[in-house]
Amino acid sequence: MTARVLVTGAGGPAGVAVIRSLLRRPDVTVFAADMDGWASGLYLVPAEQRRLVPPGRDDAFVPALASLVADDRLDLVVSTVDVELIALAERRGELAPAVLAAPPAETLRVSLDKLALADRCAPTGRSPRTVLAGPDALAVDWEFPVFAKPRQGAGSRGIRLVPDRAALEALPADEGLIVQDLLPGEEYSVDVIADANGGIVAAVPRTRARVDSGVAIAGRTVRDPELEDTAAAVARAIGLVGVANVQLRRDRAGRAMLLEVNPRFPGALPLTIAAGVDIPSLVVDLFLGETLPDRVGFREVASVRFLEDVIVEVDEVLESAHAGHQDDA
Repeated sequence: MTARVLVTGAGGPAGVAVIRSLLRRPDVTVFAADMDGWASGLYLVPAEQRRLVPPGRDDAFVPALASLVADDRLDLVVSTVDVELIALAERRGELAPAVLAAPPAETLRVSLDKLALADRCAPTGRSPRTVLAGPDALAVDWEFPVFAKPRQGAGSRGIRLVPDRAALEALPADEGLIVQDLLPGEEYSVDVIADANGGIVAAVPRTRARVDSGVAIAGRTVRDPELEDTAAAVARAIGLVGVANVQLRRDRAGRAMLLEVNPRFPGALPLTIAAGVDIPSLVVDLFLGETLPDRVGFREVASVRFLEDVIVEVDEVLESAHAGHQDDA
């Protein structure tokens, strides 16, 4: 039986990687969707399988996907964009009979709230001390410098180094900032997939040797039991089912500690796939009810990324009311 799968966020690196992975499966028909007609991933699939959708924050987004489910007889919806996942996970029943390939809504909520994430993962012993800026932070005897960052939000936006107590006292207490112990060591991303029972099928650490716009464009996979075990403990703590990217950084003592969790497909996914863990294919099997292997191993490989053009005829380009996919993401 051929599964009909819609991949949204076709303009981002994660969406392109997922589409390319699934196109290799003869038992999957891939539909690609994005808010922007210039999204490159749209043009990796045949013209009759390209779809435009409203932005993920738009009230019309979920109903639009529900209509696509009915019209295209979809079996599975795979979103690669944070704001879409939140909207869809809380209303996944509206996509029936298609299944949403995403973690539970509670997992998403915890993962995208850095204070809630730190609290949830504190029992693992790998969560840095984390408190709200203001009275809570001023009550702590910190070893300076420390970090302040927005409680919600992705990437490095809003992060600032707090060198001393005077700077800590000057932090605004009304902007949703959190304060954390400094993690000065090397940073790693660990791509994790968990089965329907929360069992960790794979945890693949990789370095971020070169980063552009928050996406690793060069790096290598690393076999490191501490990194693998730490990411697996975090995944279990948040109740992960499906895929997440767990970002770790070493503390002053050299221990791997939690930085943040992105509960979606990562932009550097092709490296993990090349290392032997085809996460998109495993996710499709998982959410379509197939039994996953207990464990999938990987090998150490490296990658560098380059810009690749997708050439199409002018009249093939879809006209959309929305451009600037990255702004919405």
